[in-house]
Amino acid sequence: MKILFFTGKGGVGKSTLAAATAWQLSRKHRVLIVSLDPAHNLGDIFGVEIRQETRFADTLYLKEIDLKELSKAYLEREINVLSDTYKYLQVLNLDNYFSVLKYSPGIEEYALLSSIEETIRSESDYDYIVFDTPPTGLTLRFLALPQVTLTWIDRLVQIRRKILEKCYTIHRIRGPQSQGETLLSYDEKDDGILQKLLALESGYHSLKTVLKGDDCTIALVFNPDMLSLKESVRLVKGFEELGLPLRLLLHNKISPDNREAADRVENEMRSVSKVPLKRVAFLPDFQKDNGTELYNIREDLTPLF
Repeated sequence: MKILFFTGKGGVGKSTLAAATAWQLSRKHRVLIVSLDPAHNLGDIFGVEIRQETRFADTLYLKEIDLKELSKAYLEREINVLSDTYKYLQVLNLDNYFSVLKYSPGIEEYALLSSIEETIRSESDYDYIVFDTPPTGLTLRFLALPQVTLTWIDRLVQIRRKILEKCYTIHRIRGPQSQGETLLSYDEKDDGILQKLLALESGYHSLKTVLKGDDCTIALVFNPDMLSLKESVRLVKGFEELGLPLRLLLHNKISPDNREAADRVENEMRSVSKVPLKRVAFLPDFQKDNGTELYNIREDLTPLF
């Protein structure tokens, strides 16, 4: 299975190119396209109302992620885990702490990442999964999360193992616990917190491997204007720092009227990245296909993927 991420500044046409690519690929492959962008327009592009996972054609399925509901479900799930894990600390009234978690930075990014991980893991019967991503800042943050989180988890695992060592020392000094005492785990396999950390570590390692693997491609879409260029340059540098597989630059909305500006922007992009670059012409009209309005992308994008 191949995984494609289309990213770029808002309004550059990444949703259109993601949809066109998914449509073209579906002529020979089984494809799922997933919109992660809070400002969904995938349904508008294909002319359908998307509910859950919508079948558009025999080999093409569409899905839109509700970021607000996704973040709420993610937070509730994590609070339940924390409540169960730390139930012996009820005296501290943890509900007061949990009530402010919804305002914590990073909730949306972790929710999106969990959705991507679940989609990749559970939708293995597709040949391609195409992700239409949110605006650049959010995209870069959630793609960086596996590496950032693994750094923190590694440290937390070390701390938890030291705690277990202390528990074991106390156990040997004091002897067996009475029924009235709280049982402290000192064996790794009996410690729920450490097992949770190790499970998270394994999951994030797997996701990091997928995101950096040969079957994952990030395609950066940009337009022939300076605002798009500057944000795209920041993204290129960010992907390089994180070691993420930026494999394609799509210079979108090229027309006879902006070719001079396109040349300048393209030269600048080539100076910061050696990634293959393809121009995509601006075609404002659309064609009717099976009664559905699809953007008329005449270029065959499938050889790029």
